[in-house]
Amino acid sequence: MKLGDLKPPQGARKKSKRIGRGEGSGHGGTSTRGHKGQKARSGGKVSRGFEGGQMPMQRRLPKRGFKNPFRKEYEVVNIRDLTRFPAGTVVDLAALKASGLIKKIRWGVKVLGDGSINHPLTVQAHHFTLTAQNKIEAAGGKTEVL
Repeated sequence: MKLGDLKPPQGARKKSKRIGRGEGSGHGGTSTRGHKGQKARSGGKVSRGFEGGQMPMQRRLPKRGFKNPFRKEYEVVNIRDLTRFPAGTVVDLAALKASGLIKKIRWGVKVLGDGSINHPLTVQAHHFTLTAQNKIEAAGGKTEVL
């Protein structure tokens, strides 16, 4: 047996529909497009969201609010989450990522003041709330803005 002898099994390969090749082919006349209408015309496509002349859904529903395209979403870390680090360590972005507190840094990391801390840490982040900064410094630690 050679590669040239290989053939697909009987009935596996179907002849393609030859559309618009005369009445004798069985696909002449309207060429499987039905009768008249937008989709029967050449280039007759229905645009996305078109509902046959009825007012489309995206125009019927009321619009509310405002979505700021320039909004910056910071990764958030609370003071209570920093208690897992031993005293005297430098908590930087790599340490936060390794511990699973942040997934990926889009705009930066912000430390919030929820919870309490009672051992000194050097925390490096892009932003600190005033309460977070006060709590870290009250425990004997330092805050470094990146």
